[in-house]
Formats: sequence, structure tokens, C-alpha cells
Amino acid sequence: MSFLAMGTVYGTLMNFRGEREALGAAMREPPYKAPPTAPVLYLKPSNTWSADGAAIPLPPHVPEIEVWASVGMVMKSPGEVAGYVLMNDLTVPHESFFRPPVKHKCLDGSLAVGGTLLPAAGADPSRFVVEVHVNGTLRQEVRFADLVRPAAQLLAEVSEFMTLGAGDVLLLGSDWGRPRARAFDRVDLVGNAGLGRLGNILAPEVA
Repeated sequence: MSFLAMGTVYGTLMNFRGEREALGAAMREPPYKAPPTAPVLYLKPSNTWSADGAAIPLPPHVPEIEVWASVGMVMKSPGEVAGYVLMNDLTVPHESFFRPPVKHKCLDGSLAVGGTLLPAAGADPSRFVVEVHVNGTLRQEVRFADLVRPAAQLLAEVSEFMTLGAGDVLLLGSDWGRPRARAFDRVDLVGNAGLGRLGNILAPEVA
């Protein structure tokens, strides 16, 4: 998957059942007072994109970062998916689940993008499984059968209020229990069904 083929990248919050269950009553507290009834999205601007194998810088004020393993739907045209790609949406730990602070989601290089685009034809996102390894140790297994809104439903609901054009990417979400990593750690995502691998080393940011 080349950055040249990417348009706007949108992340999706609270789209895993485990995440909803873990948040529980917190979603009913002010100011929201109820779980969201529509997809909750956020942007990953181009300054956040990193290639497979790249060293990702961690600023001095970020001692550790959460690994948000996901799969992105890459659009061919409005309403039509070209394929799927592994993505690692590294995020500074935070407490706001409806509206993550922009500075926590938009660190330079914090969205690692896999180099393999799995064609949509014949692919079944509900069968996707992504393993998260930190320094060679399996830390999480993300099963996309556990989505609140499966891929087709998520795209249909998002398309009701915005148009995704060719090259735009919609992340399916990230499950609860996200492992954390620090500078000098290596993070690898290993996908099944032809998704391939995505690996990066976290490096202290050079002033």
C-alpha cells in the first residue's frame, strides 16, 4: 500500500464489543449520557503516516504509547472498497473515549501503514484476525468478528453523512486491551487471510 494511493484517513472509535463492554456505565455519564448511535470518527492527517519498517519517533513527553491494531478499508470509489490494509494507530494513553485529544492521536508518524493491500474481491473482513507482538511476544489478538458494526454496515452508515472518495481509508476500529510500548520496542502486527505483516521500531525523538 503506497501513501500516494491514500486520500483522507478516518479512524473509528468504539466499534468493538469488548470496548463497549469495558466502557460500560461510563458512556452514560455527562456530557454524553448515552452510548453513541452513529459511528464516531476521527482524522489521521498525513503527518501521522509511517511506512512498514520505518522508525517511529516518540517525543520525550510520551513515555509509552498504546498499540491500536486495526485494518483499514481503502476506497476505490464512493461506496466501493478496493481492499484492506493493516494499520497501527499508535495513540498516547488518554481517558476521553468519545473525543480523544488531537495531540494524543496526531503525533508525527503515529499511524503505521502496511505495505500489503488485500483486494476486496473474495475477502471477508469478519474473518480477519490480527496478532500484536511487542518485542517478539504476543500481547493481543484482535478478531474482527467482534465488531459492533461489521465492515459493510460501518461503510453504509458512514456514507449516510459523508462521502468517501477514491483512496480514502476508513479504519474498522481497535479492540480493548491494547498493549503499550516504549522507546526502543519493536511492534509487529501479523494478519491472516492475506493481510500480511506490519512492523516498526519506536525510537526516541531527536531534538
